[in-house]
Amino acid sequence: MPEVIKIGITEKNNQKIQEVKTVKVIANQGIVGDRHFKEFNDPYNQLSLIESENIDYYNIKYGLNIPYINFRRNIITKGIKLNDLVGKKLKIGSVQVEGMDLCRPCRHLNESLNQDNVLKEFLRKGGLRCQILTSSSINTGDKIEVLD
Repeated sequence: MPEVIKIGITEKNNQKIQEVKTVKVIANQGIVGDRHFKEFNDPYNQLSLIESENIDYYNIKYGLNIPYINFRRNIITKGIKLNDLVGKKLKIGSVQVEGMDLCRPCRHLNESLNQDNVLKEFLRKGGLRCQILTSSSINTGDKIEVLD
C-alpha cells in the first residue's frame, strides 16, 4: 500500500528543509510551522507531495545521492503515481486532501541542488500540490489511499 516515507518543512522561504516525523495540518491553511502556512491559504500552497521513485530514478541516472528531503516537497511518497491524482481526493493517514495541480520544478530547486538538469528532468515528475480538507496529523509511515 502507498505510504509516507519522509516529511519536511521549513519556517521561511529559501531555507533548508528540516526532516520531521510528524506534522499537524489544518484544513485550508496548511502545515503548522511551514513557510506556506496561513489563515486564508491558497489551495495550491497548502501541501506538496513527491514520489520517492522519481527521485531514485534521477539519482541513479546521474550517479547522485541527493536526499529526498532536499527536493523541497512536504511529503515524500512511495508506491503511488501522483500525476494521476489531480482532481481526486486522497487520505494520508487520517487527513483528507484533494490533488489540485502538478508541482513544477523551479529555478530555486535547480540552484539549491546545484544541478542544471532538474527543471527538465522533473517537469512532469515534480509532485502534486494538494488542498488540505480535514485537520489532523500526518506521520512518517502513514498509508495513502485514493478515495475517488
